[in-house]
Amino acid sequence: MAGPRPLLIVDDDAALRATLAEQLSLDGEFAPEEAGTASEAEEMLTTGQARFDAVLLDIGLPDGDGRELCARLRRQGLKIPIIMLTGADAEADVVRGLDAGANDYIAKPFRLNELLARLRAQLRVFDNSEDAVFIIGPYSFRPSAKLLMEPARNRKIRLTEKESAILKYLYRAGGRPVGRQVLLNEVWGYNSAVTTHTLETHIYRLRQKIEPDPSNARLLLTEGGGYRLDPAAGQAAA
Repeated sequence: MAGPRPLLIVDDDAALRATLAEQLSLDGEFAPEEAGTASEAEEMLTTGQARFDAVLLDIGLPDGDGRELCARLRRQGLKIPIIMLTGADAEADVVRGLDAGANDYIAKPFRLNELLARLRAQLRVFDNSEDAVFIIGPYSFRPSAKLLMEPARNRKIRLTEKESAILKYLYRAGGRPVGRQVLLNEVWGYNSAVTTHTLETHIYRLRQKIEPDPSNARLLLTEGGGYRLDPAAGQAAA
């Protein structure tokens, strides 16, 4: 199973934030963090080391309009899904939110299952879009292009479809080990003709491409009867 996806909840209602965070983290699908103001959210999303896969953004914040924050974030290059949460559900409000760059718009009070369904739908679209970029060590990984870019050395690494799928699944595991059989099932499907040797061959080739010293792996590690990706390894060299 992939690791929980980091999510930022931006709302000035502390009770609602806490309730949402608790409910969204129940089954381990999401790892929510909270912000109560536009300035706090903007700092968390544009500075520091925190990574988020999506934002739930309230319109009525104490230090600004959530739609204006959304527009600013888009101008700064933030591509991840942003879903507006608001009590204002008139057509003009919805249009204004979408025009500001929001991916979706949900009126309060909302049903949790509906919010989850919309959130998952937006993440599926984003994960398969040209905009999806994951940071792995010194590399920027674009799954849709099957490409790793290493800006510090002005280098591009082309990946095969399976190599890209392996990296993406390990990245989604959030630094936790993924068993060999899980990877075989997820990347190749339930195919009895595919063996562990097939996976190990792909891991070997991946290490040849991404590790400075493939015999002493730092990014793609063998661990716990499977493999683990350490996305932070080697970032200082970038």
